[in-house]
Amino acid sequence: MNNDLLHQYKRIRLQSERICSPLGNEDYVVQPIVDVSPPKWHLGHTTWFFETFILKPFASDYREFDNQYNFVFNSYYETVGARVIRTDRGNLSRPSVSEVFRYRKYIDEQMEHFLSNTSIDEPLRGTIILGLHHEQQHQELLYTDIKYILGHNPLFPAYSVDHEFTKPATNNETPKVIPIPAGIYEIGFKGDGFCFDNECGCHKVYLDDYTITSTLASNREYLDFIHDGGYRDFRYWHAEGWDWVKTNKVNAPLYWHFIDGAWMYYTFKGLKHIDLNEPVCHVSFYEASAFASWKGKRLPTEAEWEIASPNFDWGQRWEWTGSAYLPYPGFKKAAGAIGEYNGKFMVNQMVLRGASVATPDGHSRNTYRNFFHAPHQWQFTGIRLAE
Repeated sequence: MNNDLLHQYKRIRLQSERICSPLGNEDYVVQPIVDVSPPKWHLGHTTWFFETFILKPFASDYREFDNQYNFVFNSYYETVGARVIRTDRGNLSRPSVSEVFRYRKYIDEQMEHFLSNTSIDEPLRGTIILGLHHEQQHQELLYTDIKYILGHNPLFPAYSVDHEFTKPATNNETPKVIPIPAGIYEIGFKGDGFCFDNECGCHKVYLDDYTITSTLASNREYLDFIHDGGYRDFRYWHAEGWDWVKTNKVNAPLYWHFIDGAWMYYTFKGLKHIDLNEPVCHVSFYEASAFASWKGKRLPTEAEWEIASPNFDWGQRWEWTGSAYLPYPGFKKAAGAIGEYNGKFMVNQMVLRGASVATPDGHSRNTYRNFFHAPHQWQFTGIRLAE
């Protein structure tokens, strides 16, 4: 009865460990900034989710692996109790990497037994599927956090030269402008299948005539922005963004380095010359908006992006929009800890749409609403322009 769920569970859980397979033990424990969690913590936290929300409340005679792990691996769920503050995750030398893998093995055995011997009703099935998508979110975070950890190592070590993720993005399509006529449109998730609660509430929006580019902005275009003094001209920037540039002395996207007269960037294969044809990556909302202003254009709203998305290929970069992250009409937070998943973050963040090269297969929809603070660069973010 639960064979499909068990198969999904095994496949997704194994993928998290595959992502970490090129790492050395020392790589698992580093936390260079507050936004980047140690890989060891990701592996423990995603495991804690299944223990906390499935096994402890629903598996009869379940024995907790370690009663300290709720404190160690809880992320932001106030309902579930106290936790290690986010800035201190890098101080967790214990539990060791091997202990975290033992924890994963124990929970996987318990979950596989549970799924093989339990009648799963729809609400419980929904929580298990949420846990799987939660793990896939952390798989993308593993890639972004590993890249930040290794990309800030002074030796710029390669993550791997032959891992499945080291394939570069491409931007081979001839750019064109896509016109979208004014009208009343519907946005939001509809139909069957999984979505996050922030996608629910399909509703009508009115859009004026607009155009949107068929391709993402390239490294070549972004380099033109740099060479034209884009980071030195306040006219292109929001006031807050201009303060960010000056305070942090920003002069290029994250991982770009000007070395011996040439622009280089850190990739999962190490430090390389910039591929001018790749879509630009690791830019903040501030940078995306400034680049759009320099081009005489703007970022699309999330509604414009969603309505236009069937007309272009998406999925190589999370694409900044000009929309603040707010609830859709009729949005209501679920009761309990699950209700803390998205709703409480609907303030001071901007919406990104699409997916990226780091997004797991089966984990993207054109209604997916990702969200980050405006200065963040460490995600696989890019730029699509509208007018």
